[in-house]
Amino acid sequence: MGAGEGSERGQLFLRSLLFLLLAGPPARHPARGQLRYAVPEELEHGAFVANLGEDLGLDVSTLSARRFRIVSRAGARQHLEVNLENGILFVNERIDREEVCEAGGTCLLHLQLLVESPLELYRVEVEVLDINDHAPTFPWQEYVLEVAESAVLGARFPLESAQDPDVGTNSVHTYRLSPNGFFSLEVQTRSDASKFAELVLERALDREQQRVHRVLLTALDGGVPERSGTAHIVVTVLDANDNVPAFDQPSYGVSLPEDAPAGTLVIQLNATDLDEGPNGEIEYSFSGHAPPRVRELFHIEPRSGQVLLKGRLDYERASLHELYVQAKDRGPSAVAVHCRVLVHLLDVNDNAPEVTLTSVSTPVLEDAPPGTVIAVISVLDRDSGDNGRVSCEVGPNVPFELRSSFRNYYTLVTTQALDREVVPEYNVSITARDMGSPALLTRSTLTVPVSDVNDNAPRFLQPSYSVYVMENNAPGASICSVSALDPDCQQNAYLSYSIADGHIHGMPVGTYVSINSDSGHMYALRSLDYEQIRSFQIQVQAQDAGFPPLSANVTVHIFVLDQNDNAPVIVSPMPRNGSVATELVPRSARPGYLVGTVSAVDADAGLNSRLSYQLLQATDFTLFSVAPDTGELRTLRSFLEQDASQQQLVVQVRDGGQPALSATVSLLLSVVETMPQTLSDFSEFSLPPEVSSSSPLTLYLLVSLGSISFTFLLAILILTAIRCRGERRSRQGDSCSPPRCHCCPGSRPSSDGLKTSNLTAQPPAGTAAATCLDVPAGGPPGYCYKVCLGPESAQSDFMFLKPCSPPRNNEKDPGKRSWPDQHLQVSKEAKHPNTDWLPPSTQRPALKRYQIQHWENRGSRWKG
Repeated sequence: MGAGEGSERGQLFLRSLLFLLLAGPPARHPARGQLRYAVPEELEHGAFVANLGEDLGLDVSTLSARRFRIVSRAGARQHLEVNLENGILFVNERIDREEVCEAGGTCLLHLQLLVESPLELYRVEVEVLDINDHAPTFPWQEYVLEVAESAVLGARFPLESAQDPDVGTNSVHTYRLSPNGFFSLEVQTRSDASKFAELVLERALDREQQRVHRVLLTALDGGVPERSGTAHIVVTVLDANDNVPAFDQPSYGVSLPEDAPAGTLVIQLNATDLDEGPNGEIEYSFSGHAPPRVRELFHIEPRSGQVLLKGRLDYERASLHELYVQAKDRGPSAVAVHCRVLVHLLDVNDNAPEVTLTSVSTPVLEDAPPGTVIAVISVLDRDSGDNGRVSCEVGPNVPFELRSSFRNYYTLVTTQALDREVVPEYNVSITARDMGSPALLTRSTLTVPVSDVNDNAPRFLQPSYSVYVMENNAPGASICSVSALDPDCQQNAYLSYSIADGHIHGMPVGTYVSINSDSGHMYALRSLDYEQIRSFQIQVQAQDAGFPPLSANVTVHIFVLDQNDNAPVIVSPMPRNGSVATELVPRSARPGYLVGTVSAVDADAGLNSRLSYQLLQATDFTLFSVAPDTGELRTLRSFLEQDASQQQLVVQVRDGGQPALSATVSLLLSVVETMPQTLSDFSEFSLPPEVSSSSPLTLYLLVSLGSISFTFLLAILILTAIRCRGERRSRQGDSCSPPRCHCCPGSRPSSDGLKTSNLTAQPPAGTAAATCLDVPAGGPPGYCYKVCLGPESAQSDFMFLKPCSPPRNNEKDPGKRSWPDQHLQVSKEAKHPNTDWLPPSTQRPALKRYQIQHWENRGSRWKG
């Protein structure tokens, strides 16, 4: 910066300070709900304008938090700014009134002040006061004026006007003319209060005496301090041309629409000159004090006098243009005459409304109450009248409306409750339409996203879940997965799964199953047993991460599927004291005679517990059969004389599982002539319903009872005789041959003989020697029994039948058939029978007796 420029800025600051001292503090004019201040131009940055915080009644400490600010259009210069610490409005950059307001008159800066939480809008007007910072200037430093020597006294010659950008008293106030003996100066005032000077001839000119006159014209403004500008006027005295042009009228008026194209004829001027020849030919031109803006917009044809439009008119910038036109003939000593042309512009609707989003508060919470302010919208139309009146509206089918707060200011508010899950975002179309014809409109789209709140609870995909798990599952294996949805978003939709507290068979539910809190996968923590628990249910909860959290429950039914993991258990016949089950069959039995019923139970269910019976091994397969469904052992034919008196049977019980499991029982049937009253190892078979229901059978029952008693006594006699015979053989030292007897006491098999079974019976003390029951050669493997009868006993309840081990195959005797040990294998902890398959009615007493005997045996072991 040069020294001259710094000195000029210092003088400008002193003048501004003097102006403030004279004018007093900035004025505040409240009008129609707004504030108005006045500030001189050319103030330095930071100059105080007003205390807005105090004048608006705002809490200064909250201005920053509430985002107190000046809202202006995009691209506009920010001349003023607000200090958020104290609420003072200050000068942000130097204000040049002549630059801000090109036209004369009052220069106003319109400010929109916005404060949030709650949203408030204030309008402030700041009038920029003019200071005398410009001196008057002339278009030319030297102006040549040609005056005919024949000019009459009092003739007036308009001079070039001085231009001063300042207004009011600071503009051109008067003119002065340097002292001379021929001319005086008169100052005239235009309609716009501007001044111009006219040179008045006070003394007759004589070209021969003085051809040129020089005077100094000074233009003075009314500012403090006063400023001035000068121009030299050179008056050339011309030879006489005694007629001057004359216009039809001194002033013309014309109206022109602002959208008139270039080349449009504005007006046809006409001036006449009574002279002839060159002295009568007229040329038209703008006078010297025509403003530059006029010369840019209009053009005058010098010869025709047509005023043509050259530039683009703008009613909003200037509605009236004042043209000063002069006409001068082409003769010597031509004198110019002047006229004024007033061009009135007609406004057309050539400006569409401008929509500005002053403040936007987005996103909006979906639970925002109706009436919540979303945005502040300002609308501006630069046209005037109806063309500048604007109406604003929003598009249909949106829960928003516009409310007018100030003229051309609207607030966008909600009209109803929002739901983000239905519409997560709104594109609000705002239409601003003026009242012109044709109307112009502007559409602007505002995107309003809706923020989520936790207003939706999780929802499971199914009302309940049914899960089927095969028993004996591996602990830790996944059994199912539950899933829930939450229409909310972000953390309000993040779900965690848990299992509600509860008990299953007295145990916490957490010891049976667990759940992955993130994925909803459920895992079995233990191996399930269908025979212990067949189904249970748990409550699964899904809870979101919102505040407050919302949750939902669902019931999960878990059904344990049966697996064939339990073999059938034989419950009848039950061998006594670990020996083979025995039964007596009368030789007189007819085909279909019921020998007994093999009963078994299976703890599994369904097909896994469906049992079938078959005769696996038999001494004679043509003599006996087993019913596959009921297990009834019946005779197929009558006994023959050659049939063995001891029949060895092996019955297999098989379930229907895959793979099938089975159990076997060995039976020893003794064919006797008469049936003694002995306790059978078979279950007590109930009589068929048709027998019990038939009254004539009572006699048969009595006869049968007597026969049984007789047979029982006969069996005692036979057994006593057999015992005595065995004792005699023992005393004689006879030993039994291994191939014929396998149960002689004290005998051991040779290397080529048969091994003794682990069930070899030891005779009780005080009993007789063993008796061998031989089996004919070629038949099935033989069984050896000891019939031990105590001397003090007279009943058959003391008969003990104990099997000996059958012979085993070896290299020395390959021709003999091998017979594996048939033992009754009973689980130490027998599971409860399955109720899905019920045995036939004939087996139910045996099942009951098996259960009673099982618990009695366990009680005896506990006592032992």
